[in-house]
Order: sequence, then C-alpha cells, then structure tokens
Amino acid sequence: MIEPLAQPYPLRQRKPDWIRVKAPMGAAFNETKALMRRLNLATVCEEAACPNIGECWTKKHATVMILGDTCTRACAFCNVKTGMPRAVDLLEPQHVADAAAELGLEHIVITSVDRDDLKDGGASQFVKVIEALRTATPNTTIEILTPDFRNKADAAIEAIVAARPDVYNHNLETVPRLYPTIRPGARYYASLRLLEQVKRLDPSIFTKSGVMVGLGEQRMEVHQVMDDMRSAGIDFLTMGQYLQPTPKHAKVEAFVSPKEFEAYAAIARAKGFLLVAASPLTRSSYHAGDDFARMKAARDAQLARVAA
Repeated sequence: MIEPLAQPYPLRQRKPDWIRVKAPMGAAFNETKALMRRLNLATVCEEAACPNIGECWTKKHATVMILGDTCTRACAFCNVKTGMPRAVDLLEPQHVADAAAELGLEHIVITSVDRDDLKDGGASQFVKVIEALRTATPNTTIEILTPDFRNKADAAIEAIVAARPDVYNHNLETVPRLYPTIRPGARYYASLRLLEQVKRLDPSIFTKSGVMVGLGEQRMEVHQVMDDMRSAGIDFLTMGQYLQPTPKHAKVEAFVSPKEFEAYAAIARAKGFLLVAASPLTRSSYHAGDDFARMKAARDAQLARVAA
C-alpha cells in the first residue's frame, strides 16, 4: 500500500463569512495597476496580499511601497519577499509624485520595506518622496508608514519629522510576548519609543499604530498595548484580523468576530485615542483619507473644548 504524501505545511483554516471579499476586477482597478507598472512602483497592496485591494484600487487608492519590493527581514506574518534588495531608485520620489497627481489623490500613504542594508535605513528616501509630493501635489496630505530603522532611529526620525508628513505611522503589529516568533527582527519598546519621539519632536504630527489579532494574543495583553500606545501619545489605533498569506507563515490561532472587534474599539476609545478603526478587514491604510479627516476633526474639537 502506498502511503499518501505528508503535507509539508498544515492546511489553512477556512475563513468565516465576515472575512471574505470579492475578487479584484473592473476598469478602474486595471487602470490603477497599469499606472503602478508604468511608473515602476511597488505597492503594499500587492506585495502584502491585502484583502482590500479590489475595493481600494477600484477607487484609485493605492499604498505605495518605496525602496523596492524586497525586505531585509523575514517576519512570520508578512508576505513581502525577503532577500538582498536592489539599489535605491533615484527616480522613485518623482514617480510617486506623478502617481499621486494622476490619481488625483487628496491623501496618500507611503510605506516601505525594511532596508537594514542602508546607512540611514532608507529615511532619506522618505524625505525625498515627501518633498516631491509637496512640490507636485501641495494639497495632498501625506501619511507615512515607516519601519523601525533599527539602530538608526534617532537620526532617521529627526530627518523625516523635519520633512513634516501629516501622519506618522509605525505598526507595533502584535503584543510583546509574541515578538520573538512573529516579529523577531524588531523590538517592541524600540517601536514605542520611535512613535513617542515623533510626538516629542513635533506634537502637530498625528501618530498612528496598528496591531493584528488572531495570532494567539490574550485580551488583557491587547489592552496593555493600548495603554502603552496612549503613554507614547499615539493618536490613532488600527486593529485588524491576521490572515495567513501562505502555509509557510504563522498560522491563524483564532478568527476574531466583528462583535469582539467592537468591544476592543470601545475599550480603545475609552482610553483616549483620537480615532480607532477596528474590524476584521481593517488595515493600516484602509480608508486612510477618510480617517485622516475624522482624526483632524476630532483634534479640532478637542482643542476647542480646552480653549472654552
């Protein structure tokens, strides 16, 4: 009798109905994809296999991933490929600005791979992209989602903050206990200090961070992360369901229900965040433009109450 071949990786869990999305399609989606290819731009939407790509690209919203499509780290949750990245594209800042102009973006989100191979971790490329956007589309608000700039954070953050993005995002991703297996190349408290430093250098810049749930975290651990974020002055919290990109990645320990997300959001709002976005499909840049307008309105209202 011939034994069946063993599965090299465990089969992925079936997704519940609330996490399913429609396949990307349509003319607007294809136009956005063609623009990214023409300008030689990578997007986190594609590289990280975001479930919202169909909705966002149909609305001509795309999150550009600068510094190439190859990361120097290998986080257990991330679908971006790992390896030795190519040289930095000197035309990339202008290409990002051109994309923003052609798409008519009121708000743009710029992220990047980790570039531990670069002397400044890639901070200067973020600065050049911000400057190019300010020149080409001065009315576009700019949100950046940076890596942690390991061992280079102080100078990198100072340079980026001086370029004055409207929102500075850096994701904590998960609870401290899970860092050794989920985010082994990073350090939880270093990421917290990064966001705290941004707020200290320029309190007018909104700070933002996100976590994934479903990786085996405990409820009280998530609440503690919220407290740590508020201690660091973080304005905006995003929470979404972790989805396993491939069988090689960390498995989903639990699918968190929409009601559980609502409970997390209520706790977060009570802790004082200006804005909370929490749902199974929430991602860092999902509805980022609308959320920026809501966050700005919330701070204006808060300042008005203080002045009254």
